[in-house]
Amino acid sequence: MTTTNVLLGTQGWNYPAWVGPFYPTGTRAVDMLGLYARAFRTVEVDSTFYAVPADPVVRGWVGRVPPEFVFSLKVPQAITHERRLVDTDEVLAHFLERVRPLGARLGALLVQLAPDFDASRGHRHRLAKFLERLPHDLRWAVEFRDARWLDEATHDLLTEHGIGLALADGRWVKRDLVLALMERPTADFVYLRWMGPNRRITDYSRIQVDREEEIDLWAIGMAALAPRVKTIYGYFNNHFQGHSPQSARELQRRLGQPVVEPAALRDQEELF
Repeated sequence: MTTTNVLLGTQGWNYPAWVGPFYPTGTRAVDMLGLYARAFRTVEVDSTFYAVPADPVVRGWVGRVPPEFVFSLKVPQAITHERRLVDTDEVLAHFLERVRPLGARLGALLVQLAPDFDASRGHRHRLAKFLERLPHDLRWAVEFRDARWLDEATHDLLTEHGIGLALADGRWVKRDLVLALMERPTADFVYLRWMGPNRRITDYSRIQVDREEEIDLWAIGMAALAPRVKTIYGYFNNHFQGHSPQSARELQRRLGQPVVEPAALRDQEELF
């Protein structure tokens, strides 16, 4: 089973609760990304949803990770939630100007639509016009939070433009449907997000929900899909089980990928 094109990581890396269970005790926030990149090959950046990153921030990311590390970024909410895909050229150009310097480290760009951006005819027209304006040299994925979008018309639209359908294991879409959609990729990559059913978990230091059987199902589906696409990006949220680094490691094990345990990070830290 070859799954070297499956890039697994977490949604974010800067969590104080991870210090001790994942990062070595005493790790400073500024050192977290470098340590994280020793365990995983990719990360989803949530902060870009709230603001376009400054140049020094992006340069800081690049300076803390190896050349093969990949950042997937959420597109700013100014585009998706505030302007709702209308009159976005200026904001989008500003965002891309800032993130293109990531170069080969830039993975997919996630367009996360608002829950009330429903599948009405008007919204479908907006989405189609927006997709037409996206640069084709970048990888884009769209996440819908209204299950009525998940139909043949949407599949055909995304396929036409080579846009990925971001598949989220969360409360708004049934898992069986997500697994079925994964078998029909709309682009040469697949974007997966494990969110969990709710936001009740507030302690991110340990696994609190048993989802072993679910991870087994995902591993089977991803192993079958991997030979059919160039890349699979997959990101765990802390709310999926309580501690996303461990969730990611468990899926790595099932896919036969190398796993870096927290103890190994501590051992490496002692060398410096």
